[in-house]
Amino acid sequence: MNLHTMRHWLPFLNWPRPTKALLKGEFIAGMTVGLMLVPQGVAYAALAGMPLVTGIYASLIPAIVAVLFSSSTRLGVGPTALTSLLIGASLTGMAEPGSAHWVSLAVWLAILSGLLQAFVGVVRFGWLLSLVTSPILTGFTQAAALLILLSQLPALLGLRTSWHALFSNPSIHHFDFRSLAFGVGSLVLLTLSKRLRPTFPGAIVVISGAALVSWLTGFADRGGDVIGHLPSGFPSLYLPQWLTWDEFGALLMPTMVVALVSFLETASSAKIEHQREGTQWNENQDLIAQGLAKISSGLTGGFATSASFSRSALNLYAGAQTGWSNLFATGLVLVALLWLMPELYHVPDAVLAAVVVTAVTGLFKPREMLRLWQVSRVEASIGLATFALTIATAPRIYWGVLAGVVANLCLFIYQRMHPRIIEVGLHPDGSLRDRRLWQLPPLAPGLLAVRMDAELDFASAASLERRITSELQSRADIRDVCIFASSINRIDITGVETFQRLRWHLKKTGGTLTLSGLKLPVEQRLSRADALGEDPHLRLYRTDTETLASLQSRPEG
Repeated sequence: MNLHTMRHWLPFLNWPRPTKALLKGEFIAGMTVGLMLVPQGVAYAALAGMPLVTGIYASLIPAIVAVLFSSSTRLGVGPTALTSLLIGASLTGMAEPGSAHWVSLAVWLAILSGLLQAFVGVVRFGWLLSLVTSPILTGFTQAAALLILLSQLPALLGLRTSWHALFSNPSIHHFDFRSLAFGVGSLVLLTLSKRLRPTFPGAIVVISGAALVSWLTGFADRGGDVIGHLPSGFPSLYLPQWLTWDEFGALLMPTMVVALVSFLETASSAKIEHQREGTQWNENQDLIAQGLAKISSGLTGGFATSASFSRSALNLYAGAQTGWSNLFATGLVLVALLWLMPELYHVPDAVLAAVVVTAVTGLFKPREMLRLWQVSRVEASIGLATFALTIATAPRIYWGVLAGVVANLCLFIYQRMHPRIIEVGLHPDGSLRDRRLWQLPPLAPGLLAVRMDAELDFASAASLERRITSELQSRADIRDVCIFASSINRIDITGVETFQRLRWHLKKTGGTLTLSGLKLPVEQRLSRADALGEDPHLRLYRTDTETLASLQSRPEG
């Protein structure tokens, strides 16, 4: 294996040689991200229904693996709100949250989704991610953000019972006002910190302060809900128990959606990073990196990871230039794992809920749907349907994404089967435009001049044939047809057969078929089918200018 190949598969070999000045800046950026990563890891573990310490596990080894193998070295990889919600929702009903079986299911979900991502990256099928369009992702993200906010409200407000019990028997006694104070107070402080100074490690400061107040006031001893004991130490190898085939089958759909949605999270941050640097994004290499990160997370007892948009943005904002910043961030996570776990004992659950809510509010953007509606009502409707189905099918929220993908594919197929076909006329500015829209005269007497803005294949061929034959039947004055073909860049066997039928029909009626601006691939395929043989009823012109000159010299009548 030569050096070029090694650099391709091991991107960390392309990192610049570290200098004192570089490492100083990377250390500052890494500490900034690390101070956010520790509290978010714990909070997102709760969202995924996992033991809280697994959030720290998922922030250590996976982050190192991701940065070493990724082409986007400044992504903040670890637990994220969206992926954690998907995990918790997907496993609901299969086991008790936090139980050993739940952990095994979550680990298998991480390993399987990681294997899927790595495989797709190795075979260079990253283009499949384009199946999830912006409206689908927007609809799903808005719904997921709303579900996350609703799931955190009981802990944030100190609600001791269910919503149903509260509405059935409203009473202030259903609330723990000490938890309410911790939750709302933390939420206000975190929001102010986020707005006034984004790089300030507000989460760790608020959590530390809340833990101190909780300890001083004896919050846990008086029955308050706190994090409790978290084991210290480096994560060990975790081999999950083998599942039944029914359980593997139940994980099939969540595996695909977690792999898809978590990488779309990665893509949104990676594109920003590469746009800023003017470099090309290698989505297949990042798929491999994210897949390996998920696998490593599962094998250390963690859950599926992704790239956090907020932590990635913070890393860039803090001045990170290379992957060293992420390595410094994981160094801080390691310090927390080894020595700081006991300090989290007194942190109230309401504070963790405030951390999640603060992070998720950045995902909730109702105005984004209005913007999409102004651009395309059809695509925005697909986004709204994805939103509604995600809410309606909770906790199986992955059905919303799948329904959106199916709807979008149906729209794509419909548009391919109904391409834009116009009768063209010569506009005063010299361009060929829609004759009916611009009320232009025909290019020549007795001529139907059309242009189809699509490939001539099995999807569009019937529409072109139907349009031309219907015009010939309904307009007695039309005898000849001219197809401006410069917009047709591909033709398949169905398209060739359609062309031959049109040519035969015009020859039978004594008309002439003119082709203008055939592209070479189209011309070659028609020639191989012997569809362009010399015939007085067939005329070929290389450019539209030549075609127009010939048509305008036609005799009247």
